[in-house]
Amino acid sequence: EVQLVESGGGLVQPGGSLRLSCAASGFMFSSYHMSWLRQAPGKGLEWITTISMTGTTAYADSVKGRFTITRDNAKNTLYLEMNSLRPDDTAVYYCNANFPGRAYWGQGTQVTVSS
Repeated sequence: EVQLVESGGGLVQPGGSLRLSCAASGFMFSSYHMSWLRQAPGKGLEWITTISMTGTTAYADSVKGRFTITRDNAKNTLYLEMNSLRPDDTAVYYCNANFPGRAYWGQGTQVTVSS
């Protein structure tokens, strides 16, 4: 059974940091491009970052310089280090695994940035 399980979300003050994790199982993690997306209240799904199977990264302008995506293929785990968090980063964060013809999603983890 394919599973993507996000964790690490929570409530943080503006300017703070959080580290999200996404534990993968049931598929060959190292062969998939992995991404983080988010959905803010009342808004659509927003792509924020991708790390390819070879480790190449890309970021949306909204998070560039503040967020860092990494992966540990030995642990089948994807990470998102989030720094300098702002209230507009408040959203449910999802991890996504992508391979030609296949895509898997986690259930999401809530991140709330508020004082």
